[in-house]
Amino acid sequence: MFSVTVRDHMMVAHSFHGEVFGPARRLHGATFVVDATFRRAELDGDNIVVDIALATEELKAVLGELTFRNLDDEPAFAGTNTTTEFLAKVIADRLADRARAGRLGEGAHGLAGITVTLHESHVAWASYERAL
Repeated sequence: MFSVTVRDHMMVAHSFHGEVFGPARRLHGATFVVDATFRRAELDGDNIVVDIALATEELKAVLGELTFRNLDDEPAFAGTNTTTEFLAKVIADRLADRARAGRLGEGAHGLAGITVTLHESHVAWASYERAL
């Protein structure tokens, strides 16, 4: 399996519900380094997995919908704990939608999957992997 990873970052504010979250139940900020990995079994006709420039642009666009926002105020996330794991899935699903819509180029229709990893710090991260 071949893969290409592009990276960006986002800054959000949010809070959590539930005793398990302790002090994170209060409103707090988070800065995530975000990796999006695109996979396919065979390279396309140009010998690439995906156009890196387009993948970078689309990741930036998806993150732009989330960054510098209080996720507690976003209607799409009402009543939801916007954990690192949850956000990895949201980003992966939004990238998958863009890939299916042709926003990553024609060659991206041959992608097998996407993995999104959100790094909370240098010692903790979470990922979500999905098929396309």
